[in-house]
Amino acid sequence: MDAKTKSLVAHLTIVGWIIALIINNEKKDEYTTFYLRQTLGIYLFGIVLSWIPIINVFAWLLSFALWLLSLVYSTQDEMKIIPFGQYFQEWFRGL
Repeated sequence: MDAKTKSLVAHLTIVGWIIALIINNEKKDEYTTFYLRQTLGIYLFGIVLSWIPIINVFAWLLSFALWLLSLVYSTQDEMKIIPFGQYFQEWFRGL
C-alpha cells in the first residue's frame, strides 16, 4: 500500500486509522505518519470537546471542517498543516 492510500484510510474512521497505523509500523513512511498524527489530533479534539455541553455542536462542526481540510490535503499529495495541526505534530511525535 502506498503512502497516499494509507493516509486516506487513516481519514476514513478510527478503525481505518488503526489499520493505517499498523500497516505504517511495518515500514515507516513520513507522509503517512504526518497524516496519522494530524488525524489522531482531529479525532481526539472532536471527542474531548464534544463532552462540553455548550460547545459540543460547534466542536463537531470544527472537527468535521478540520477533518475535511486534512482529507483534501492528503488527496493532493501535500503535507500541509491544518489549523492546530502543528500541536498535533508535536504531541504525537512518537507515532
